Amino acid sequence: MLKRDIWGKLNDWNNRNHHPLVIKGLRQIGKTYIVKEFGKEFFESCVYIDLRANKTVHGAFEGDFDVDKMVMSISAVITNAKFVPHKTLIILDEIQDCPNARSSLKYWDIDGRYDVIATGSFLGVKGFREPYTRGIPVGYEEQLTMYPLSFREFLKNTGIDEKVLDYVRESIHDKKTIDKPIHESMRALYLQYLIVGGMPEAVNTFFEAHDLNAVRNVQKSILKSIRDDFGRYKDADGNDKTNEVLKLRAEACLDSMPSQLSKEYKKFQYSLVNAKGHSPEKADGLQYLIDVGLIVRSFNTREISFPLEGAKIPTEFKAFYCDTGLLISQLGDDIPAKILSGDLSAYKGAIAENMVASAFATNDMKLYYFHAPSGSPELDFLFEDKGETVIVECKATNNRATSMKYVIRNQKKYGIHPAIKLADTNVGEGDGFITYPLYAIGFMEPIVPNAIIEPVDIKQLKVPEDK
Repeated sequence: MLKRDIWGKLNDWNNRNHHPLVIKGLRQIGKTYIVKEFGKEFFESCVYIDLRANKTVHGAFEGDFDVDKMVMSISAVITNAKFVPHKTLIILDEIQDCPNARSSLKYWDIDGRYDVIATGSFLGVKGFREPYTRGIPVGYEEQLTMYPLSFREFLKNTGIDEKVLDYVRESIHDKKTIDKPIHESMRALYLQYLIVGGMPEAVNTFFEAHDLNAVRNVQKSILKSIRDDFGRYKDADGNDKTNEVLKLRAEACLDSMPSQLSKEYKKFQYSLVNAKGHSPEKADGLQYLIDVGLIVRSFNTREISFPLEGAKIPTEFKAFYCDTGLLISQLGDDIPAKILSGDLSAYKGAIAENMVASAFATNDMKLYYFHAPSGSPELDFLFEDKGETVIVECKATNNRATSMKYVIRNQKKYGIHPAIKLADTNVGEGDGFITYPLYAIGFMEPIVPNAIIEPVDIKQLKVPEDK
């Protein structure tokens, strides 16, 4: 089994008071597999229900949401299901195919005898089915988004000594040059990861055979499977239907991605989408790709300021694959060989930039960049950390970070900001910025704001006496 970071999150969920858990994410990223393995490891009994394949069991979630009745109905359909109070995990797979099952989570939660984890690939897709007639259990469920394997997870599955990873992590944190043999090995692994990506089947294929042609075939098969589901929705009777217009627009948007990323300025342009309709209609296709988790967007900002969401330009953005391996599989057959040789210049640096975008997205970070109306300066990424806006330039080689240096020199116009250059080089320091190797993105820690609120001292609060 591949080592996944989400395993630790599942452990945290299981070891505290919790609500039913809903895991969202792109198809074929391993949601079902990891949850089933978790159930086998930590529960006496694991009841798996595939709500897409087994429509008969949908009847268990009709009528009253009485837990005993639901258990009895599920047992009648899944005859080997064993419900042991406080020792059973119920897995509701593809829960978007049965809205009543989603609504029932509130009542499993209130009852408290059974733990429930639901998974879904279309939970964020607008128009997937009729609205929930019995409501979404707000306050009675927790949500978690699962992503393809990050570079950090990829490294852990290579069998590399954890001490080596700790050394690299500490060197990056302390801004110290990384020992050359280790640096070269990390660089080589990073280049491999760019090609393989993080889809579990592709990763497993790579570790088993190290055959990049086999990996590419797997990636193309995964994309075909995902594309086959484009436009799928449920009608009011629960029957599978396909919105053919939406499907064509989504496919056209996806097909345009290599062209979008080959431009000097990678702003997404609907004029490059080969589909009928104006930009608003084509936008439905792109939004669909975002909703299913295949594409992530990075928004331009009017200025380099905190908070970035307030400076966002909603109509101007770049689009990236959630998984760089899937992007590589859509490019020329010669691209993997070029990458392994260290040549990341193809598509004007888009490959390295896509890697950074997907890494940020995996850490649940919103994506922003800055492109001045005049075209210069252009900063590849902006992110927020401890109340500051950090500026990032990403270089496929080790070219000069001209735009970043310009911003640093013009503090009166752009403000003072921490600055990072990601490039094909070792750790180092420049004039006002830190340089990190491209693979350092795999060692970044999720930026989680402090959730602890200082208590207010109310002991001294008294109503003033009348004078």
